[in-house]
Amino acid sequence: MFSLMTKLFPICRSITGNGNRETLKIIQEIIPINIFEVESGTQVFDWTVPNEWNIKDAYVMNSKKEKIIDFKKNNLHILNYSIPVNLTCNLEELKKHLYTLPNYPNFIPYLTSYYKNNWGFCISYNNYLKLKDDTYHVVIDSELKHGSLTYGELIIKGQTEQEILFSTYICHPSMCNDCLSGIVVNTYLAKYILSLNNKYTYRFVFVPETIGSIVYLHKNLDIMKKNIIGGYTITCCGDNGDFTYMKTRLENQLTDRVTLHVLNNSNIKFKIRDFMMAGSDERQYNYPNIDLNIGSLMRTKYQEFPEYHTSGDNLNFNSEKNLQETYDMYIKCINIFEHNDKYMVNTTCEPHLSKYGLHSDIGGNKIFNDSSLILQFLYYCDGRDLLSIAEKIKIHIWNLYELSSTLLEKNIIKKI
Repeated sequence: MFSLMTKLFPICRSITGNGNRETLKIIQEIIPINIFEVESGTQVFDWTVPNEWNIKDAYVMNSKKEKIIDFKKNNLHILNYSIPVNLTCNLEELKKHLYTLPNYPNFIPYLTSYYKNNWGFCISYNNYLKLKDDTYHVVIDSELKHGSLTYGELIIKGQTEQEILFSTYICHPSMCNDCLSGIVVNTYLAKYILSLNNKYTYRFVFVPETIGSIVYLHKNLDIMKKNIIGGYTITCCGDNGDFTYMKTRLENQLTDRVTLHVLNNSNIKFKIRDFMMAGSDERQYNYPNIDLNIGSLMRTKYQEFPEYHTSGDNLNFNSEKNLQETYDMYIKCINIFEHNDKYMVNTTCEPHLSKYGLHSDIGGNKIFNDSSLILQFLYYCDGRDLLSIAEKIKIHIWNLYELSSTLLEKNIIKKI
């Protein structure tokens, strides 16, 4: 996963443009996503798809012909979606178009101006303080034109039409935790699902944040509302912080139950965030009248680490180990979704466990050597799902996977 992150890191992405297309084509080399274009000017609910933005170069040059700000050295230097500029100005005028972070003086901030024509450069505060009175040549070789917004989708069919959504955003330039970590984990989760004989259908989505999820919902809302039973927006997967779970708006939904069970039974520290603190595409997926019940399982939540939306969110801030740990947590969640059937007992009164080779005095029983646990499980096979039973008898749900399968084979219980 980290090698994919490294490959994607240099690309300048935005809510539209060739950087997104390049990113999706690289993902397409790993999983068979379909890539879609939505024309500028398309009305999507209360929003309009903006003009497409692309950039070739941008710099500020002093009178000595030295590039003191250079987009090609770090694509965060440009105010994302800056209009074309070619002018000469003094320091006072230049400073009106410079953005810094005095509280984090070594970081270049990431800023955007998607829906208002503007131009500017982002620079570390320490370098800002070094600027001298001079004449500066400012060049932004960009283009805003009628074009399209690009997104990717992969729907992996299952045995049922019920769906689980995994969505991530592709619109940030060179930032790892806040963007690329979500892309790479989403990609490899899709690759994992492709290897399964999956019960549920999985919908993997790669969209520019906010406008992209709104576009996607506008196109697919009916089928999504009909079929989706839960899912996640995936972001901030690669840093070294404790896990954080952003709950759904309605709370206590299936996604919440699944994720909290994993967290509570993984012997780790974790944090919980209420939906009112949401800041990514879960805002759209959980909006009233949509309510797809989408959560977000992260490491450190966006906006809660100093490197957020800065040049500090780089390859050194993420690691393969952290990405793998996050991926593994999502795999646990997927496995719960896949195993979380509802069960009903077939017998009247307790089954005679010895007859089925399930009593604790039978030697060599590798499944369970405690018949009381089997009976506890059966007591609550009254139409509840496996997760509810696990919570009731206070056991990790993954410790019931083999037991439920065995009891099904022996016709002691049935799925309903």
